[in-house]
Amino acid sequence: MDTTIKTYFPELSEKQLNQYAQLKPLYDSWNQQINVISRADMTHFYIRHALHSLGIATVLTFKPQSNVLDVGTGGGFPGIPLAIMFPETQFTLVDSVGKKIKVVQAVADALALDNVKAYHKRAEDVTGTFDFVVSRAVTRMERFVPWVQHKIKAKSKHALSNGILYLKGGNLKEELSPYPKAKIHDLAAHFKEDFFDTKKVVHLPL
Repeated sequence: MDTTIKTYFPELSEKQLNQYAQLKPLYDSWNQQINVISRADMTHFYIRHALHSLGIATVLTFKPQSNVLDVGTGGGFPGIPLAIMFPETQFTLVDSVGKKIKVVQAVADALALDNVKAYHKRAEDVTGTFDFVVSRAVTRMERFVPWVQHKIKAKSKHALSNGILYLKGGNLKEELSPYPKAKIHDLAAHFKEDFFDTKKVVHLPL
């Protein structure tokens, strides 16, 4: 078992550690049928996918009974690793590619994640409201915000105001210039691996 996650999150239960340990074998198996993660990335699966997803957990602890929407989840990132981390939080994972959602549902079932719902649909077609929308660099912020801005609950109950938690990389100054309320959290402050040198979590209250 890769110990990367345990190193950074020592408070995890045995059940959670076992679920994380099952992730790579599950994705290895599914990747042979449906290519949801690049072959090169599978070598660094726990850092580039699982731990990167958990970068959001370094910025905010989701409360029980809160609702989180993962838009453009692909193979289930960041939603699946976050759902293991926060078992009492409800996660809705959506993607416009049906075969990816098939993998997400299969992984959630294999891990007995009853706090995950996966749907083959676009963000605009999702009904209901959520405390937070999470995503991993699906598109530029000015395209992303209109998809989700009406899906955020008005009343905040977390340490951060309700809104978007977006995993992004590189220089974001120009992209975020229309959003003066956006706050950038550098993941290099939490994770020592070189991969995180330019990786960030952007919090945009909505």
